[in-house]
Amino acid sequence: MINLGEINHLKIIRKPDFGYYLDAQTGNTDDDVLLPNGNALKSDMNIGDEVDVFIYKDSKDRLVATMKTPLAKSGDIAYLKVVSNADFGSFIDIGLERDVFVPMAEQKYKLIPEASYLFYIYADRSNRLAATTNIDKYLINIDIDNEDEIINNNYRIGDELYGIVYGFQTNGSAMIAIDKKYRGIILKNEYFTRIEPGQKLKLRIKKIYDDGKLVLTPRKRPGQERLSLEDTILKYLKDHKGFMPYNDKSSPEEIRKVFHESKNYFKNALGGLMKKKLIDQDKSGTKLL
Repeated sequence: MINLGEINHLKIIRKPDFGYYLDAQTGNTDDDVLLPNGNALKSDMNIGDEVDVFIYKDSKDRLVATMKTPLAKSGDIAYLKVVSNADFGSFIDIGLERDVFVPMAEQKYKLIPEASYLFYIYADRSNRLAATTNIDKYLINIDIDNEDEIINNNYRIGDELYGIVYGFQTNGSAMIAIDKKYRGIILKNEYFTRIEPGQKLKLRIKKIYDDGKLVLTPRKRPGQERLSLEDTILKYLKDHKGFMPYNDKSSPEEIRKVFHESKNYFKNALGGLMKKKLIDQDKSGTKLL
């Protein structure tokens, strides 16, 4: 039996000039699968040899084999590049001659050509390879009772890791895929700059929910973030002739817009700079000493 979108172990049964025919094991030679010369990575294969090949469909809806390794197989979640858009959907590169189709109905957000996003690869109703950005149902939460999984993969509170944005909840919290397998989330009050689907982020585990979902933050540890923000404030003052119209009474919205930080972190940074006698504040704002 041939498994579309997967690696199949098949036997060469005929060898025409343009490639090799592989036994589809149906008893019907019309079902045999062509391995074109351009898809064969060896030139010394003979009838009776068994080969590992990836099976997909060509533009005429015929099964085709290749010995090239695809970037993703059916059932995989993979980070893949968008090749082009059309009115009816988009096409993504899986490293083969034929791109994979992403129907409009399977796009949870706008796809931009040349940008990469997370996709789940599957066989559609017509038995063609297709992809969807709706990957959440294919992700899992970590098993909080499996200590080996948590320790070996560095999924402990405070551990740093990389994640990929794959969508947003209605409350603005960002949905993050970890290792293309596990669910994570960045709460809305944990990020202060614009982030987009497909974006890779360096993150830190802040909390683990009882169901195993990872609560993540792009922010540094409090002490590190305060020092970093102090440097940012000093640079802002130096770039603005030693004065800024912001102080610890400024609104959270102003602070978020200008410094991409929370009001609380901003106040702490100002306090640290005042203790070092580097700045002073009054009703009009903050000045460099």
